Amino acid sequence: MSSETQVQGIQLLDPKRVRLFREPPWALRLTLLEDRSYPKVKVVRAFPLSHPDQYIAFLDVKDEEIGTIKDPEALDETSQKILREELGKRYLGAVIRSIRSVRNEFGTSYWDVDTNRGRRDFVVKNVLENVLWLGERRLLFVDVDGNRFEIPDVKRLDKRSLALLNTVL
Repeated sequence: MSSETQVQGIQLLDPKRVRLFREPPWALRLTLLEDRSYPKVKVVRAFPLSHPDQYIAFLDVKDEEIGTIKDPEALDETSQKILREELGKRYLGAVIRSIRSVRNEFGTSYWDVDTNRGRRDFVVKNVLENVLWLGERRLLFVDVDGNRFEIPDVKRLDKRSLALLNTVL
């Protein structure tokens, strides 16, 4: 059975045959069971805006694509954990879990939020340009320093956070 399928120019890997391992000093190894193994692999989101949680591409040491998995949740538990860690290191944007407060002054908004990296304060100038809808429910904030903050699904926010968000948007 092959570990790969070609779909619209994307080399899809069978996630049941993909294993990720850590190698000193913190390098990533991709192994396709009973087939091949690749040292010092990088992971990237193939479609970071439209499908950030799907289509994860694996690149070799020459930054050439080894293949892509469509659904990371289909990986074994250890590989999922390693993949989440690698994506977290590569994509440093914080995920907003709740909004404590937001204040608007002359086109600038001041945010106090709880994120996956703890409590954060940030400033957004010109909300129309720096708060971007990436789909029906996903929001991306770019602060005055170029940092990114994301709400993956606004409908999952608590009622208070959603009400505060609506005062700005």
